[in-house]
Amino acid sequence: MKKLLLTALLLLSPLSFAEVPPLVDENEPQITIFHSDDNTYYEYRINGALKEIKVVPKNGKEYYLVPAPGEGEFIRHDESQLLIPKWVLFRW
Repeated sequence: MKKLLLTALLLLSPLSFAEVPPLVDENEPQITIFHSDDNTYYEYRINGALKEIKVVPKNGKEYYLVPAPGEGEFIRHDESQLLIPKWVLFRW
């Protein structure tokens, strides 16, 4: 019985030194979703900096707002400027 217990402890000891990966990758965008009466806003931030805002109106085509080099101004684009995989699996 003692040999079995010792063998189990020796086999499990390397697991206690295993490195645990971080839960959140800092290079991944943080997405915050806001709703208003007619629009839904998706705010994309990378490392805390605002990169773009996706605006999905209740009626009409979605568009993106990208911060301009000036303070508090945005440039409107029809397509995303971020290079992030955005696969559409289902759409209805």
